[in-house]
Amino acid sequence: MYYWLGFAAFALAILISVSLHELGHMITAKRFGMKVTKYFVGFGPTIFSFHRGETEYGLKLIPLGGFCKIVGMTPQDDDVAPEDQPRAMWRFPVWKRTVVMSAGSITHFLLAAVAAWFVAISLGLPNTAYPQTIDDQLKEKPVITISECTWINIPATQQDCVPGQNGGVAGPAYAAGLRDGDVITQVGDRPIGTYGQLTEIVRTLPAGTVPFRYERAGVPGTAEVNLVAAQRTPITDEDGPTTTVSVAGIGWDVRSIPSQIKYNAAEAFPATADYGWFLFKNTFEALKRIPDKIPALWNSITGSERDPDTPISVIGASRLGGEAFQYGVPELFLNVFISLNVFIGIFNLLPLLPLDGGHIAIAWYERVRSWLYARLRRPDPGRVDYYKLMPVTYAVILIGGVFTLLTATADIVNPITIFNR
Repeated sequence: MYYWLGFAAFALAILISVSLHELGHMITAKRFGMKVTKYFVGFGPTIFSFHRGETEYGLKLIPLGGFCKIVGMTPQDDDVAPEDQPRAMWRFPVWKRTVVMSAGSITHFLLAAVAAWFVAISLGLPNTAYPQTIDDQLKEKPVITISECTWINIPATQQDCVPGQNGGVAGPAYAAGLRDGDVITQVGDRPIGTYGQLTEIVRTLPAGTVPFRYERAGVPGTAEVNLVAAQRTPITDEDGPTTTVSVAGIGWDVRSIPSQIKYNAAEAFPATADYGWFLFKNTFEALKRIPDKIPALWNSITGSERDPDTPISVIGASRLGGEAFQYGVPELFLNVFISLNVFIGIFNLLPLLPLDGGHIAIAWYERVRSWLYARLRRPDPGRVDYYKLMPVTYAVILIGGVFTLLTATADIVNPITIFNR
């Protein structure tokens, strides 16, 4: 029940944000004097509509977005009445058209910023300095967690580690008295500054007893740890070759750095900006990786395990929203909403037709070309012929449609889940 309630709530939140995207286009267009004839939420058959001034507002049956109709977006639009020609969008200065076409993405960014600020003061924002990879963890302070049991040989199947069974032995560090949260300062005669140094030194030492100097709640101590020889892959490559190294049965304490930070109202503004920049950088990185993720998406549909780093559709995002409601994790719901708005805002600004960024790119191309021709004392070449760009536009629509279908199918048959059900 809670899962489907969260699913519906997230889908509704995205519908509202996309409708506000179109509202951003409409408001800025009207402010500049352009004519807007339609503003609808949804697609397909009209459920109801009404007129206010020169604009028809309404709701359509299929709740998969919305649209607004601005008269004369391109010079090739053939449905512009003679009396509306002076108000056709393509006749306005390029900066005004840029504002109108970017207003949708700006709306998404504002929604994300407002939501992030409220999350910052209520639940706490994700810590952007939190180590995301093994390489990042190796650079952190050597704050450790302790295993009561460790494997001599990693078993082929997942099972509980029990000392004396199937290659399990008592954790050397635990047996020596080290505990979770201890900070290792020295191993043998070698000082330790990072977790990476700790793992490197332990693995290169011969098996046997080695003194570990540590701090616990600021109080120094020493433990005699009996290192054992075990089979391990490289710390940064789980698929690498297995070799015999010394182990102590320790790991990096993920609790040593907070994963979320709560702020007061004033602190939340710079924290929101920092989190926004973090999302921007990661969104561009994710966009660059999309082509590499297509095979993994296809494999997840045909039966392979779903890679959690593969793209998701609105269906997948809504499923995560449902999980957040089901397990009582509102910060997950809100962070997925924030991230998705940032992604949609950036994606819409890509310089490809029929995206908003494509119209902006053409407008500025025309402006720069006209400026260059004027400097060369040549006649203005005029406007870009959109009809000549239709093959490229259709190709973008086809690729986008196939990709959307692929992600939506994967999210239905093999969705990404945060919690094990």
